[in-house]
Amino acid sequence: MKKIKIILAIGIFTLVGMSLTNGDGSRWVAPKSASTVKNPLKGNTAATAEGKKLYGQMCAVCHGAKGKGDGVAGMSLSPKPANFTKEIIQAQTDGAIYWKLTTGRTPMAGYEKSLTDKQRWGLVNYIRTFKKVSKKK
Repeated sequence: MKKIKIILAIGIFTLVGMSLTNGDGSRWVAPKSASTVKNPLKGNTAATAEGKKLYGQMCAVCHGAKGKGDGVAGMSLSPKPANFTKEIIQAQTDGAIYWKLTTGRTPMAGYEKSLTDKQRWGLVNYIRTFKKVSKKK
């Protein structure tokens, strides 16, 4: 009986831990200082449109066309690409997402040198469009 309780406790902790992750068991947390960085292009529709274009060219292959982390190139990656529709991603600040795009984490490249600040902020804006809209009954 004691073994069953231990196994159940481990299972519960594992499930709770996974609910705090990107969906694949890994957790990628930006430094607190990144969370205070404000998005200078928030609400800028032109920057969001540019972000959508870049996303299609550079991100969709791993993160999927609808941002669910199900792109064909991402299937074999570890950790799996983030699902941008999940609350754990959408709850992050723009600064945290921008920091992740800038610095990267294996297997995702950092884009500090290959994309401009404006392009990275445009991607942040576009990633925000994947936020699930709650349906009212």
